[in-house]
Amino acid sequence: MVGDGMGVPFLAAHRYMKDNPTTKIIENTTFDSYLVGMQTTYADDEEQNITDSASAATAMSSGVKTYNAAIAVDVHQNEVKTVLEEAKALGKSTGLVATSELTHATPASFGAHDISRHNMDQIADDYFDEMINGKHKVDVMLGGGLKNFVRTDRDLTEEFQNKGYSYVTNKNEMSSDKNKQILGLFADGGLPKMIDRTKEIPSLKEMTNVAINKLNKNKDGFFLLVEGSQIDWAAHDNDIVGTMSEMEDFEQAFKAVIEFAKKDKETLVVLTSDHSTGGYTMGANGEYNWFPEPVQSAKRTPDFMAAEIAAGKSVEETLNKYSGLELTSEELDTVVIAAEPIDGVKDVTKIDNAIENIYNARSNSGWTTSGHTGDDVAVFAYGPKKDRFSGLIDNTDQAKFIFDILEENSPYLPLTIEDVSSKSTKIKGMTAPGATISVKVGKETIGSGKANENGEFIINIKNQKAGKELTVLAKNKDKSSKVVKLLVK
Repeated sequence: MVGDGMGVPFLAAHRYMKDNPTTKIIENTTFDSYLVGMQTTYADDEEQNITDSASAATAMSSGVKTYNAAIAVDVHQNEVKTVLEEAKALGKSTGLVATSELTHATPASFGAHDISRHNMDQIADDYFDEMINGKHKVDVMLGGGLKNFVRTDRDLTEEFQNKGYSYVTNKNEMSSDKNKQILGLFADGGLPKMIDRTKEIPSLKEMTNVAINKLNKNKDGFFLLVEGSQIDWAAHDNDIVGTMSEMEDFEQAFKAVIEFAKKDKETLVVLTSDHSTGGYTMGANGEYNWFPEPVQSAKRTPDFMAAEIAAGKSVEETLNKYSGLELTSEELDTVVIAAEPIDGVKDVTKIDNAIENIYNARSNSGWTTSGHTGDDVAVFAYGPKKDRFSGLIDNTDQAKFIFDILEENSPYLPLTIEDVSSKSTKIKGMTAPGATISVKVGKETIGSGKANENGEFIINIKNQKAGKELTVLAKNKDKSSKVVKLLVK
């Protein structure tokens, strides 16, 4: 689970938000009970040493540091294997759940490959086009991003349905669906934030529960990524109301996952963040106080209120209806001024910022940036082998540990291959007797065959140029598999 942008100060602010004011102590949140360590987040980027979400997610999905904007490719733009792909190769079911577009940086870095996070249409294509052992990589996809799946050049919702997936667009359809494979797209872009959500839109908890119920039907297990995406979006906006809304949504999903894992007793849960966003401080301007009450009073986010006002609604009526605050005339005037049209158009961003400033001042919240910061982030874990994630780790360790755990919990399959030169027309090696072998260059299969009763195999291929990377996959009857990559000499 990834709380995008969820820096440590947001965990503390969320704790204050949940506090029972009638007691002298500040009570723990669900997160607090499972804290095991901290995680470094730096990128491998020539110009920036603070990560973006794509670089961080690639590190966590593959164990490889890379440049900012990279989607599961290394600094040389070569594709890297992700833990989701490894789980799928081992016969497990896989899922992506997010409150952003499913094509956004974090989910994309687990289920797709691209040189830039901004190529969101191509990332959507990858979910359909990239196969593992002849199967689509991701069995359950729930989130936003309809505009990337339904385009003038391609309708991926129809293509997935033609391959047996269910396609749903609202909570009722999602909840009643019985299929093991599902694509759920509930918004053109990201989903509405928790306190802005309509009844038709599922919560992160509801999407997570549906995903678990479907994926858990596979006796070989599953891998599921759940992202609370918009903690980050609200923090970029310096919006404490939106940030706390999404922290609550994320905590409710975490509770659901922990409840499942406690009953299941075989599921490892790891929760962390990709980075911190906003340079947030509880307390500002030298004042030793932070006040949750104004934030708790909000009935909608500043984004929502600003959109209403920009669309023509009255400033005063909108704020009276949704802000939950008794505004001073000075506070009201700041929004009225921000809402004054320029050339007949109201600037929704100016209105939004004016409303956010009221909540920041009332709560005594401080912000240092609208971007990311280089802070370490917290790591939480529950279940078998959780101790591997304790102490100070790097974001690449997330993937390295998960790869190790996947291998340890899967039947072992040996695979050795003789060197291949540019003159070779055969690949020779050893594996388990009867295992099937396939050889690929990129996405193209160039040869396949089967090991004999002694485990020996010879695969005919076309000779390849020196420096080409070959991927050899062996798959056994017990569903164990092994991948070896080698360069043509």
